[in-house]
Amino acid sequence: MIASTRRTVLSLYMRVFRIARTWQAQSGVPGDTETERKYILQEARTLFRQNQQLTDQDSIKKCLEECEARLEIGLHYRNPYPRATYLPPLGLATQKGRKLRAQQRLRKQAKPIYLQSHDET
Repeated sequence: MIASTRRTVLSLYMRVFRIARTWQAQSGVPGDTETERKYILQEARTLFRQNQQLTDQDSIKKCLEECEARLEIGLHYRNPYPRATYLPPLGLATQKGRKLRAQQRLRKQAKPIYLQSHDET
């Protein structure tokens, strides 16, 4: 990892922790605030550890873009949880055949950048 990339990743990691420290739930309930703070910290730790072995600059850049997008969306909507994805038309195909493969391809193409690290549901 290049030194500037490492510095960028670490500053982004620290930014996530600062946001979690000052996070206030939109509902104003202290229990919700604590739950959301724990979620932010747990999600950040999990994703950063999952991607710490990356060496390819393109994949690191994609992960950084995803993190920044999730941060901005979370701050804008005051909701730390991932937003729902758009399901393409005819998104519920039969469980076999050509239609299923086509629908899986469409779902993969429709997946936004801020959800690239999440598994298919």
